[in-house]
Amino acid sequence: MLLSATCFGAMAVFGKLAYDEGVSPQSLVLMRFVMAAALLIALTAARSIRAGERPLPGTLDGRRARLVITGLALGGVGYAAQATFFFSALGRLDAALVALVLYTYPVLVTLAAVLLGRDHLTLGKVVALVAATLGTLFVLVGAGATGFDGTGVALAFGAALVYTVYILVSDSAVRQVPPMALTTLVMTGAAATLTVRAVVVGDTDLDLTAGGWFWVACIAVVSTVVAASTFFAGLRRTGPSTASILSTFEPVATAALAAIMLEELLTPVQLFGGGLVLASVVLVQLRRRTPREAVLAAVVPPDRSRVVAR
Repeated sequence: MLLSATCFGAMAVFGKLAYDEGVSPQSLVLMRFVMAAALLIALTAARSIRAGERPLPGTLDGRRARLVITGLALGGVGYAAQATFFFSALGRLDAALVALVLYTYPVLVTLAAVLLGRDHLTLGKVVALVAATLGTLFVLVGAGATGFDGTGVALAFGAALVYTVYILVSDSAVRQVPPMALTTLVMTGAAATLTVRAVVVGDTDLDLTAGGWFWVACIAVVSTVVAASTFFAGLRRTGPSTASILSTFEPVATAALAAIMLEELLTPVQLFGGGLVLASVVLVQLRRRTPREAVLAAVVPPDRSRVVAR
């Protein structure tokens, strides 16, 4: 999850460098998903052929069809809707304020997961959620957020709601589909939707410079293929609420990478917020041992304790 958040966090830096090369937002979004989908389809096909397996092993035809449709819909509907709300909000609000509203989704995901019976609250998880939320607040406010607009805030919150549903649906799908296969379906669905939009609207310019193609490729590979596949792999292991809390590392990664690559200085407020987010990462991993686990840890040799405890 931390690797995923770092890769997603790099997207803002890569995007700014791409814009400096004259790449338009419409071209960037379209080529991000088309290149990612093409790469993932090739990788998934090669991996399946080498292993002699199908991408969705051990399922009936009807179930396979539902899983494929779910994966495509996650990209074609979920990603498309979230991007539409997000970029519409950006047209009305500062980027920092849009991100600030968007990062209400860890709270929404945690509450929804508890209400749906998929997760349960613990003291450590509550403290971690509070620390992550406050840390994100400090990181983004430290970047400067001005210019309140009611419609813009509503659009940004709409993006948070869509992303909440996206994570919860993904949590169910990723338990039945391997992360790489699910990532391929999601990116293919997003690429298809955005390609149709580009053809209908006709506002996409693909006459890019070499530098522009390079930064778009960085976004497609690092901030899409690697970011999305590690997100699903992490979600499969942690569950929706823990995954959303760990994802708050993304703005911290963005701020740190911007300081390194774009020479944007971090403010003391941002550094404090980053520390809170890192603290939440530690807190969300802590859990109390049961008496049985404590006994096993005491009597079983270290190299076998983890196996027996499971």
